[in-house]
Amino acid sequence: MILQALCQLYGDLVSRGEISPPGWSPCKVGHALCLDSGGNVTQIVPLTDVTEKGDKKTQVNRTMILPAAVKRTVGVAPNFLFDNSGYIFGVDGKGKPKRSRECFDACAKLHNKLLDGIDAEEARAIKAFFEKWDPERSDENEAFASAKEELLKGGNIVFRINGVFAQDVPEIARVWQDHYDGAEGERIRCLVTGEEDALESVHPAIKGVIGAQSSGAAIVSFNAPAFSSFGKLQGANAPVGKKAAFAYTAALNRLLADRENVAHIGDATVVCWAKGGAPQYRGFSRAALFGGDVPEGMTQDDLRASVKRLADGLPCKEFGLEPGTEFYILGLSPNAARLSVRFFLCSSFGELMKNVNAHHERLEIKGQKYPLTPLWALLKETVNPNSKDKSPSPVLAGSAARAVFSGSPYPAALMEATQLRIRAERDITPGKAAIIKAYYLKNENPKCPKEVLQVSLNENSANAPYVMGRLFAVYESVQQSANPGINATVRDKYFNSAAATPAVVFSVMNNLYQKHLRKLDAGLRVYYEKQVGELMGVLGETLPARLSLPEQASFQLGYYHQKQKRFEKKK
Repeated sequence: MILQALCQLYGDLVSRGEISPPGWSPCKVGHALCLDSGGNVTQIVPLTDVTEKGDKKTQVNRTMILPAAVKRTVGVAPNFLFDNSGYIFGVDGKGKPKRSRECFDACAKLHNKLLDGIDAEEARAIKAFFEKWDPERSDENEAFASAKEELLKGGNIVFRINGVFAQDVPEIARVWQDHYDGAEGERIRCLVTGEEDALESVHPAIKGVIGAQSSGAAIVSFNAPAFSSFGKLQGANAPVGKKAAFAYTAALNRLLADRENVAHIGDATVVCWAKGGAPQYRGFSRAALFGGDVPEGMTQDDLRASVKRLADGLPCKEFGLEPGTEFYILGLSPNAARLSVRFFLCSSFGELMKNVNAHHERLEIKGQKYPLTPLWALLKETVNPNSKDKSPSPVLAGSAARAVFSGSPYPAALMEATQLRIRAERDITPGKAAIIKAYYLKNENPKCPKEVLQVSLNENSANAPYVMGRLFAVYESVQQSANPGINATVRDKYFNSAAATPAVVFSVMNNLYQKHLRKLDAGLRVYYEKQVGELMGVLGETLPARLSLPEQASFQLGYYHQKQKRFEKKK
């Protein structure tokens, strides 16, 4: 399903003119090897472009559309019309002259084979270069010697003959296309397309996944006997044709290369796309799902209104968004030389926005920082702020994302991690309170009823744990009023135990409250006595000996809501 969806996206992008055709792909190039008609090296020119980010300008290697690169493992495999210095010149900085010579000879053999018989000046010049160039005497060439230090750092080199890049010559481009389309190899029935094609033994590399190898990793890979069966080698274990392998990797690399439309959840790199490849869905979804910048011409209010409109099954014509459009979300995690699929979801865009809108409505609570709380901010609440690694659990991040996008119940690990942080920090932030509220609204539990799962304080609730949480907040306020600037409050000493065993702790809290009350002036004393009296009247004389985890969540929400009530402006 994943590969089929990506192949379909590739076809859509080709038809829209947004991606290179089959057999060609974008590639970073550092230098141009300039040749004359006789194949002699005249100069080696750096190829760079200037990128601007704010006021900062940076020079980067130029991106060019070149013949599709081969997937290299440990063997010698040259590319056509471009490669590094080891293949083009037979010289590299790895201290292995024998292997460099093998690379050069393989590159010369490939170019001689494909360019043989082409009546083009550029083809003859490239062939002549490989015939004349001697890697052992490379330093005698002045142009190579002057650029050698930069060439040995790596980077691709392309051919330019009398000012014309080799890949732009129609005759050379045609011979490559014929070679690619008529690739030799075992003929198989492709698992992705269902058509007969040549087997792709090693799939092209996928680049841009955070934490994976910079040279690229693979979703489909069989490079050890433990992964093989029935004596089949490499890609023959899951036969995918060359055309499909190129298509899905080209489409995925295109998505990953657009950093403005890539999000990160835990260790997962996430990309989204709509059927048809329309770009407006990617920008909108990144803002709605992951808290990215809103698309140009849209405000945060527009974003919120559009999410609600799509959730109701209505189109947003001003932004070109239709609820019935098929939409995909793919999360990839690094796994050595391979990639793990953390999650893959497919639904209509309207259904996705319906689930996301319901999630955001469950998260609404007084004191919230974000109009639409992004997933990364939610998961940040489960991380120890003092740890060196600020990343949330990869497993939790993946399961939470699946729950939000699919509308399924939240994972229990989300509540467990949140409670762990509350016990450690002895405080409830707006984010943690929002998680508690959203979790029990979706994962219903009678011990944490809806009457306490409100946006703000519910003064009419008679739920005992909720009222005890409110009472604890009032006790803390009395102490802070009596001892301004105190370092350690009752919250620091008794919050966790009060939520777990209230019958024991609240007797101690009440004694402290009486002592703190004596330090206040008459007006404040009456104000607090009235609040405590009302809450004690709801609770009665006997408090529960223990509270279960859902009841502790009610306690925590009561405490949080009562504290937020203090910050409201008096009318």
